[in-house]
Amino acid sequence: MGYFVFAIILILIHIGLWNLFIKAGRKGWESLIPIYKEFIIAKHITGHPSWWLALLLIPIVNIFIFFGLYLDLVKAFGKRRFWEYAATILLPFVVLPWWGKDAKTVYLGKSFTPEFKEKYPYKKTVAREWADAIVFAVVAATLIRGFLIEAYMIPTGSMEKSLLVGDFLFVSKLNYGPRIPMTPIAFPFAHHTMPLIGGKAYWEGVKIGYKRLPGFQEIERNDVVVFNYPMEADPPFSRPIDKRENYIKRAVGIPGDTLSLRESIVYVNGEKGFVPPHGQMDYYVYTDGTGLNPQRLLDMRIEHSPYAREPYQLFLTKEAYEEVKSWANVTKIVPNIRHRDTEEPGIFPNNPLYHWNIDNFGPIIIPKKGWTITLDSLTMPLYERAIRVYEGNELESRADGVYLNGAKADTYTFKMNYYWMMGDNRHNSEDARSWGFVPEDHIVGKALFVWLSWDKDGTFFDKIRWNRIFMGIK
Repeated sequence: MGYFVFAIILILIHIGLWNLFIKAGRKGWESLIPIYKEFIIAKHITGHPSWWLALLLIPIVNIFIFFGLYLDLVKAFGKRRFWEYAATILLPFVVLPWWGKDAKTVYLGKSFTPEFKEKYPYKKTVAREWADAIVFAVVAATLIRGFLIEAYMIPTGSMEKSLLVGDFLFVSKLNYGPRIPMTPIAFPFAHHTMPLIGGKAYWEGVKIGYKRLPGFQEIERNDVVVFNYPMEADPPFSRPIDKRENYIKRAVGIPGDTLSLRESIVYVNGEKGFVPPHGQMDYYVYTDGTGLNPQRLLDMRIEHSPYAREPYQLFLTKEAYEEVKSWANVTKIVPNIRHRDTEEPGIFPNNPLYHWNIDNFGPIIIPKKGWTITLDSLTMPLYERAIRVYEGNELESRADGVYLNGAKADTYTFKMNYYWMMGDNRHNSEDARSWGFVPEDHIVGKALFVWLSWDKDGTFFDKIRWNRIFMGIK
């Protein structure tokens, strides 16, 4: 349905352009040829210099140039009021056919030239100047946010202490390549929910398939990555990919890797994986009966329950572990690691064939684009969701075998790359061990650096963690 609506919109836009080209003394068919069409508008209808067209080749800049070109096009037909500009950008499929057929809409001349501006002077009101400035700011900020860089705040402790709750990050869209908006019609600056009033902040009538502009790099193992939470494909949310909640984790596994955990240690392709230098593990801490001082734990920013009783369950870095261990009243510290034979509910793939827990998991192979698997009782629990939900196939297990899109199939070849995302706070992180793989079309960008860090438990004078400002993320 979305593609049908998009096709109708394109047809209406080109009907309008065809008629406007004829009014400007050009051939109607010239409006149908991409790139050549923009050349005709720039050179022969609006009067831009030839070098100006080169700006259309510069990523991001070309978006501003493109919209500016079409605003100059309608200006050449006397359309210069605010609502006419707004409609040209937002509703071109309505106004372009209308003006193309309207007998009162005539071609006045090349709108970019000094002669045109002298012949048809137009003085903007103060209100119009403000409106233009606001619209430009919104459009510019939206494009920067969508294609260049976006601010993001750490809301939970799954990455502690590598990243802290209250860290504000800049996330680069350029490193892995900006993702073209898949649900392009949305309220500015709102992600998925309208501010104040609630409800959807986007319209699903127009959808664009997954496309990504070229980036500077591929996702490397152990990059800190922001991505859309894949489980929001399911009810009650059922959100489009780019409107799913943003999560941030470390890509401990990349396409083609074989990943496992043994006694809480990550192994990738048979070798010990990356150990976050500031990652946390939880421990049971025993004392001689005097207990732990809550204020001391708060001062060290050690996670704990204010109602905890012995043994205390504390989330500690290596440094914090050594310090707590040295306290005179601490008699024993025991890591809270599950035994390999302990089953744990809510662990991917949630199937009785795989008795895994958060500390003993796998091995599991992360799908890679072009990788072919055999469809059987062992692979189906692991890869069924990726094949059905993320790659859009109908998949069914029947008595006589597996059926893919209605036809019996023995194998499946993946269309996308996938990633295995985990938090550095391994025992306080909802991550891939709960919901499995993250498809490449869910990738938002790479976390670059902290631009502000706010400590909610700090005093008035140390709410801002000054030592973290402009800290790079590793």
